[in-house]
Amino acid sequence: MLLRSLFLTLCLSLSAFAQFDTAVVLGTTRDQSGNVVPGAAIKLLNGETGIQATTTTNDTGDYLFLNVKIGAYKITAEKPGFSIANADNVGVSVNARQRVDFSLKVGQVTESINVTEGVIAVESDSSDRGLVVGRKQIVDLPLNGRNYADLALLSTGVRRSDYAVANPPREGSFNVNGQRSIFNNFLMDGMDNNAYGTSNQGFSNQVVQLTPDAVGEFKVVTANASAEFGRSSGAVINATMRSGTNDFHGTAWEYLRNT
Repeated sequence: MLLRSLFLTLCLSLSAFAQFDTAVVLGTTRDQSGNVVPGAAIKLLNGETGIQATTTTNDTGDYLFLNVKIGAYKITAEKPGFSIANADNVGVSVNARQRVDFSLKVGQVTESINVTEGVIAVESDSSDRGLVVGRKQIVDLPLNGRNYADLALLSTGVRRSDYAVANPPREGSFNVNGQRSIFNNFLMDGMDNNAYGTSNQGFSNQVVQLTPDAVGEFKVVTANASAEFGRSSGAVINATMRSGTNDFHGTAWEYLRNT
């Protein structure tokens, strides 16, 4: 009986492990009079992969999509008696809570309108403060050593640690709001990516140091991190790897350093 209980506890703990790199897309659907619209069908479509998810609004007109990967999405709201509402090219960042509200107009279901005002540009559904470093910045900005984590210095309150300029230098080492670099929390695709122990002072703060070409984007949370992260009083560096699309594509580059 004791072994069975321990096994059940282990299974529940594994199944409850959160994917911290995914985002949430949420919103409220109303009519033009401001009344909520329950039972509206909401569709979330990834334009690059073609993957879609559907849900319906509840009694208060709210909808919610969990575990949404980063990318550009088209979100559609429809209900009989109303025109279809579309929100095109909605960018979803790592671990974001992206709000997209809809105002449905009375009309035929064959009609459609594009929604722009309902897409909230400033994230207002979470308390954390930080900076999302996108794909273009990771690829275009110069990196001496090709360490993507060095771009965390773009955030306010972040300075290069003395360990970063030691001999040999320690990759991914920076101080946030006066905290020691060992208090930072590195995540990769929602998994713990911290190099623990006292014997790695000349190496890296991360177990896996991805090449910048493999990183989709990452977020540096410098204050008010959600309780789900825990562990540290420094920054949370939440990175996610690039994912494929329906189209064939690749990258070619050359890296040369000499005198």
